[in-house]
Amino acid sequence: MKLNEFVVADAIVPDLQAASKEDAIRAMVASLKDSGAIPAADEEGIVSAILKREELGSTGIGNGVAVPHTKHPSVDRLVATVALSKSGVDFASLDGEDVFILFLLVSPPDRPGDHLRGLENISRHLRDQTFCSFLRQSNTQKDILDLLDEADGDATS
Repeated sequence: MKLNEFVVADAIVPDLQAASKEDAIRAMVASLKDSGAIPAADEEGIVSAILKREELGSTGIGNGVAVPHTKHPSVDRLVATVALSKSGVDFASLDGEDVFILFLLVSPPDRPGDHLRGLENISRHLRDQTFCSFLRQSNTQKDILDLLDEADGDATS
């Protein structure tokens, strides 16, 4: 599974303006709604589901990265977006540091394998410091898409 198979290009947020974890999640879910990837009627339900997931433990995994995610019946396939925060967002990360790179995933409840493969794919790329460095330097949707395409090309799976 490649990043460009589930990251919604029109939902990418190259300059996330968010003062809190909830603000960041709301902005990213709104970008998925605005791109048509999720139904407008389900926007609040998806935000709630992601915030509920965050109560179990932060998806701020350290090194300036967070991967908020949920399963929701409003989608029929895995969809995701990427957001970059220049100033950082307090995400209650495991290492206590702000996050600058956020990948948000929503998948159908009946496709747990896709959900796990999407998370694994993102996690693999986010362990690559060069990838993260280039991602943080990206300023446009196109910059981010080009980097995701390049990362997909480098992937062996």
